[in-house]
Amino acid sequence: MAWLVLVVVLLQFALVVARYLFGLGAVWLTETVVYAHAALFMLAAAWTLFAGGHVRVDFFYADASALTKAMVDLIGALLLLLPFMIVLIWLSVPYAARSWAILERSQETSGLPIVFLLKSFIPLFALLMALQGISQAIRAAAMLRGRR
Repeated sequence: MAWLVLVVVLLQFALVVARYLFGLGAVWLTETVVYAHAALFMLAAAWTLFAGGHVRVDFFYADASALTKAMVDLIGALLLLLPFMIVLIWLSVPYAARSWAILERSQETSGLPIVFLLKSFIPLFALLMALQGISQAIRAAAMLRGRR
């Protein structure tokens, strides 16, 4: 996914240069940047959670003991992350399935004909996040039981 960052930056740079220096624009290229950006965030979110890269609003977590962090991680995964991801899967699978059923295309004439693929990232994101949440809960529970 890290290479997708480079793709997004280079495509966006090319778009800006083409638009403002040459007066050219392409809907399909603009949509490609949006799709790649969405794919980057949705598909890398679970890894970011694993790596501890998500922003925490909890001021006490950084100074907490390992057991307190494990308790916060366990409760957060079981009561917040997993229920939200289950609801997101439940709501997004039919949404993506409807898009696949009609092979949904962009509303723009020269847009990308793969909106159904973009919408498929939503349940995939939720599934990956749920799996990472389960992993986080198992790790936290093991820490609370005295196993690393």
